[in-house]
Amino acid sequence: MFRPLSVFIGLRYTKAERKNGFISFISLISMIGLTLGVAVLITVLSVMNGFDRELKSRILGMVPQATVQSFDVIGDWQTLRRKIEEDKRVAASAPFIQLQGMLTSNGQVAGVMVTGIVPELEQNVSIVQQHMLQGDINRLQPGEFGIVLGKEMAASMGVNLGDKITLVLPEASPSPAGVIPRFKRFTLVGVYDVSPEVNGFMAFVAMKDAGVLLRLPDGAQGVRMKLHDIFAASSVASDASALAPDYLIASDWTQTHGNLFGAIQMEKAMIGLLLFLIIIVAAFNIVSSLVMLVTDKKPDIAILKTFGASPTLIMQVFMVQGMIIGVIGTVAGTVLGVAFALSVSDILGWANNTFQLHLFDAYFINYLPSEVRASDVLIITSASFILSFLMTIYPARRAAAIAPADTLRYE
Repeated sequence: MFRPLSVFIGLRYTKAERKNGFISFISLISMIGLTLGVAVLITVLSVMNGFDRELKSRILGMVPQATVQSFDVIGDWQTLRRKIEEDKRVAASAPFIQLQGMLTSNGQVAGVMVTGIVPELEQNVSIVQQHMLQGDINRLQPGEFGIVLGKEMAASMGVNLGDKITLVLPEASPSPAGVIPRFKRFTLVGVYDVSPEVNGFMAFVAMKDAGVLLRLPDGAQGVRMKLHDIFAASSVASDASALAPDYLIASDWTQTHGNLFGAIQMEKAMIGLLLFLIIIVAAFNIVSSLVMLVTDKKPDIAILKTFGASPTLIMQVFMVQGMIIGVIGTVAGTVLGVAFALSVSDILGWANNTFQLHLFDAYFINYLPSEVRASDVLIITSASFILSFLMTIYPARRAAAIAPADTLRYE
């Protein structure tokens, strides 16, 4: 005979006879519910992981991950940069000068944050070069007063490549006509497209041109860093500022954009918890189907006990029955969820283009990102297995407590 005996009997009970078709139907519903719950949970968490990844790569690819800056000009920024890059946690670094002003062209005015950069170094810490629509960031050469704008900013100003645009600084300059703001004409040499949030307020010029505008001596205001691990930003920035604690001030992305990513993590946790309720409901269906099976199989259990089957064996029989439902549902849901998570971007992209649905017009990307993380899949499948196991305990204990004499008396 097949060994172990509990597995053999449990497998036989999984496929009910015709008179027990309703129990089989309930078991099937439990299995399908578990499959859908696991699949939906894996897919939704993968999509949220994808959005989290895109936000970090795009926004933190433009916004400094960690910086050290000074109120005074750092004349020997090259030495500071070399010392910062001695830290193994720093992937690259680049100097910068920041200023605020207003751009005006064709009767349009808009506020802007202007960053003075060294193009060949900026490419190591920023993704702007990879997202250039027109022109090239390397055209920002000292003395030529070129400027690179975001797509939305260039469109609102009504300027194209090669057009002139005026930068107005808030600092006033005395003149025979009175106190007037400082103006400077720039030539548009490039247009980038990262995300609407960034495109509308960030502009780039050559660092020496920015220094000339602010009437600063040759140098940089600070050094920005790109890190191997963005979550180490606070400690890396603090260590970098310790190189010259008297005049260097540390800053990192957690101070400027930490709330955004904290909100995403909280939203992921809440949605995951709500969707996990689907798995819990399906697991309770396992209890229902097993309780009905125990009631239906009372005479069989009584006969097995008469032949010497122990309560432990009876428990194992019905726990095997429940775990078969749990294992099949979880494995099927995992396979379905991973497959759908890997292809959801292509599926929705095809539907969006074919039926002209414009699903992504309001977002900073034109597709649905997805990133399947092994840790998420492992947690979901483990929780499903454990829940399925726990749901078998009550019906199995109830089966083990059946008294053979009382049951067979009425048969």
